[in-house]
Amino acid sequence: MYAEGKIWIAGSDEKVYLYPEMANRHGLITGASGTGKTVTLRVLAESFSAAGVPVFFSDMKGDVGGICKPGDDTEKMRKRIAKFGIEDFEFTGFPTRFWDVYGETGHPVRATMSSMGAPLLARLMGLSDVQADVLNVVYRICKDKKWEIIDTKDLRAVLQYVSEHRNDYVAEYGQMSTQSLGAVQRSLRSLEDSGGDVFFGEPAIELTDWMQCDKDGRGLINVLNSEKLSRNPTLYGTFMMWLMQELFEELPEAGDIDKPKLVFFFDEAHMLFSDAPKSLVQKIEQMVKLIRSKGVGIYFVSQSPSDIPDSVLAQLSNRIQHALRAYTPAEQKAVRAAASAFRPNKAFKTEEAIMELGVGEALVSCLDENGTPTVVQRAFILPPQSNLKALDAAGYEKAVKDSPFNKKYKDRVDRSSAYEAIQKLNAAEEKAEAKKSAPAKKAPAKKSAAAKTAEKAATRAASSAGRTIGNALVKSLFKK
Repeated sequence: MYAEGKIWIAGSDEKVYLYPEMANRHGLITGASGTGKTVTLRVLAESFSAAGVPVFFSDMKGDVGGICKPGDDTEKMRKRIAKFGIEDFEFTGFPTRFWDVYGETGHPVRATMSSMGAPLLARLMGLSDVQADVLNVVYRICKDKKWEIIDTKDLRAVLQYVSEHRNDYVAEYGQMSTQSLGAVQRSLRSLEDSGGDVFFGEPAIELTDWMQCDKDGRGLINVLNSEKLSRNPTLYGTFMMWLMQELFEELPEAGDIDKPKLVFFFDEAHMLFSDAPKSLVQKIEQMVKLIRSKGVGIYFVSQSPSDIPDSVLAQLSNRIQHALRAYTPAEQKAVRAAASAFRPNKAFKTEEAIMELGVGEALVSCLDENGTPTVVQRAFILPPQSNLKALDAAGYEKAVKDSPFNKKYKDRVDRSSAYEAIQKLNAAEEKAEAKKSAPAKKAPAKKSAAAKTAEKAATRAASSAGRTIGNALVKSLFKK
């Protein structure tokens, strides 16, 4: 809940707050499956929206769509509300826009292959280091030639053209083997066959469309339906990296502000870092460090803090830890590591508390008004104000139809790009080749001097014979 300029997250003996001006110092929500992470994410999203902060989060199970509708006023909910002593609790829906990479339960989310960049695309395609280098060279050629790669059709055409003319590029760009180019082409085909190509195209998503408020000043909640997307962990992780990269590159510096321009929740964060090369992890670390000054708060949601690299984990200041189970030595080690990240509370032992927490209960520590981590509190997360039920197909359809973004993103646009440019080049080359191979016309043979003399003599003889015949004919007529 948002009240008196603060976000009330949880409560026990005392209220636990998150200060909006500290929300762009990023955060972490962790806990075993079924301990209440999704409800915590929902409560935070509602509170940020009420504070006028736009929100983005992914719906991994397709069950958070009800956030656009008021919650059910049941006896169970009333008891939970009374437990916190909330007198002015109101069941309400929040301004929500639904998005879906596949365009099934939300507006399509598209990006161009040029904006994705070679490093992220190489990860998505599962390329080796050598193949990734070749792809990077191909991207450089496209940049120099001003060939825009919008979708897989464009990249396929570029790869084919470069493969056929690779010797023309050796002097400037270095050697590219036919084997590596062929491997990249096969990987692109595999990406298309697995449905990954649906993400690439236009109109590309404009992230400023996610950074809006409704007429009442409440931040827009953008829900990405990821139920189908999460079945392709590499695509999901790469998509999230791309989003972070786009935010980092597009937004101007904002400095210290009263509240974030946007808060991003990255659910199932382990997919973001799983099998990610060191260079990409370093890039994420850099973006998390610097994106704060652009007014963006990033919150990672995962089962264990160990899912997040230490270099990134160190940047996450606002923490909510749900229960962890420790049945194995590795799990016990993870619990100790999670406990050590909090400022101790004399009222309980943090390590023991992590394993004792019930559903909806958490250890919470956020930055105070001065930017100092507070002593960890054991508390229950507040109930959500929106509906906990999943949205049905008709609900999604209506929400998308009524959205002002429906006309903008509904239909795919295929404008002139690298594919068309290469088609013109191929046509010009074919025309030039046809001109070269066409048979040449034979020039008339030159006549020799003797032939010319004989020809003139024959002409004179014919002329003389004609005159003789004419004269004889005239004479015969006069005789008659």
